Amino acid sequence: MSHAALVPGAVAVITGGASGIGLAAAKRFAAMGLRVCLGDLGAGRLEAAATEIGGEVFTKETDVSRPEDLAALEAAARARFGSVDVLMLNAGIQPGSGVLGPAEAWDRVLAVNLMGVVRGAQAFLPGMLAQAGPGLVIITGSKQGITTPPGDPAYNVSKAGVKVFAEALAHELREREDCAISAHLLIPGFVFTPLAAGGRVEKPDAAWTPAETVDFMLDSLDRGDFYILCPDNDVPRALDEKRIAWTAGDIIENRPPLSRWHPDYAEAFTEFIREQG
Repeated sequence: MSHAALVPGAVAVITGGASGIGLAAAKRFAAMGLRVCLGDLGAGRLEAAATEIGGEVFTKETDVSRPEDLAALEAAARARFGSVDVLMLNAGIQPGSGVLGPAEAWDRVLAVNLMGVVRGAQAFLPGMLAQAGPGLVIITGSKQGITTPPGDPAYNVSKAGVKVFAEALAHELREREDCAISAHLLIPGFVFTPLAAGGRVEKPDAAWTPAETVDFMLDSLDRGDFYILCPDNDVPRALDEKRIAWTAGDIIENRPPLSRWHPDYAEAFTEFIREQG
């Protein structure tokens, strides 16, 4: 059973919609009869994406780190289509970072990945709530915001914040009387997108395509899942669950942070994975 907001004629707004998972979602929504609005950087990229999607598509250059751009995207989508029924806050960057890295890099990652989500919800939800009909908010997170592996702390912090915000949003919507809008956290696995390609031109065997990720997302929405924890061709859900459980256990067991990568706990982690089946 499809989500009540995913019906022909409904309007879907997708940030970061010119490529990757956002573009794949736009294609699927358009194929389902939805009208689509894409917000992203680069007029040429947006034009190419609209041509690829087909159907009724509207695009607007949008820097999600700028609240005024998000407000303008909301106003433009509503002026063009009359409503916003599906909001996919998907824009993200991953330029790399270090704990003592440049402040400008941290500022940009947090402004796009975290505050782009917070301000995107704040820009669109008042109008969606006023419509008093079914609505859907999908927020793209990351497993790196849950298990926080070493190597890119700014990205991890941004996606950890996204997870917490999505949980808070889902709770507030659930507690609001007569609210038919639901929020969901998309947690991709290894997906071959421009963000994750790392200069590669051919998809690694371990990676899913963006289309496979969107198919899994839609199946999860049909079930009403909040946490849309995606596997890939290398890591099944069961292994993700064990890694997440071990990460939470660092606090419960008072282990060192990131003990999964600590040499003193390497054997214990391996045994934990084996014991968990």
